[in-house]
Amino acid sequence: KAEKVASRKASQNTIEEFGPILPELLGGSADLAGSNLTLWSGSKGIQDDAAGNYIFYGVREFGMSGIMNGISLHGGFINYGATFMMFMEYARNAVRMAALMKQKSIFVYTHDSIGLGEDGPTHQPIEQIPTLRMIPNMAVWRPCDAVESAVSWQQGIERKDGPSCLIFSRQGLPHQERTDAQIADIAKGGYILKDCDGTPDAVIIATGSEVALAVGAAEAMSGKNIRVVSMPSVDAFEAQDDSYRAGVLGDGIPTVAVEAAVTTGWYKYADAVVGIDHFGESAPAGQLFEEFGFTVDNVVKAVESVL
Repeated sequence: KAEKVASRKASQNTIEEFGPILPELLGGSADLAGSNLTLWSGSKGIQDDAAGNYIFYGVREFGMSGIMNGISLHGGFINYGATFMMFMEYARNAVRMAALMKQKSIFVYTHDSIGLGEDGPTHQPIEQIPTLRMIPNMAVWRPCDAVESAVSWQQGIERKDGPSCLIFSRQGLPHQERTDAQIADIAKGGYILKDCDGTPDAVIIATGSEVALAVGAAEAMSGKNIRVVSMPSVDAFEAQDDSYRAGVLGDGIPTVAVEAAVTTGWYKYADAVVGIDHFGESAPAGQLFEEFGFTVDNVVKAVESVL
């Protein structure tokens, strides 16, 4: 539809399409189904029908995640469970065990950044996304729009040898235009979303809600050759061969990474990072992004600093 939509809503739209053809899909949420948007038209709570396909876990993120692991170990289901991104901290050891046991649990985490807004720093994830990426055998996806959201679900469903974290926004994210070849490359974790004529002067890597900022910055720097790379899954990208990764990032090209999370992990790829290494504040999402430098102008300044 090419619509501007929160990726949590894009996630629900995807479940709505996959649900009817996957009777083994078993969902759930830790008392946040209405906010996580993990219910779909075919959802039926097991409290009403033991043959249902949705578990209302209550406020017990660790219990939910442990039960999900047990369901995966039992077999026969593709199970997903959801909460706010920040609240995965209550479940971290169960999430780690899913990766250690190579179990097919799909952890759905919404409200993924300071874009959560007025609930304030207690609810705004800062270090959670990078620390999930550090867990061995954990697949982490942070899509930038509805198309990447659908692919992230596809990858989580098709994965056989471990868990996935699907990380979605509260705020609306604009659709990004792509060719069929680019859509096919999303599953590789990182791909060229917007390219330039000739050798790039700089590369901007971004994930999730910050991809639109990266595209805006590239457009604002019309006098420079700027390539924009969307990297919804760092681990999937790192699993690609050297030639593919070099083809996406280039060799020795100044690079800036943009993500509304702590910056440390991005220095593997980037010369400069637009991120957030402190806690958030309570304010509307737009005000917070501007206050903390997630603007086109600030991304442009970061690119200019590495040229």
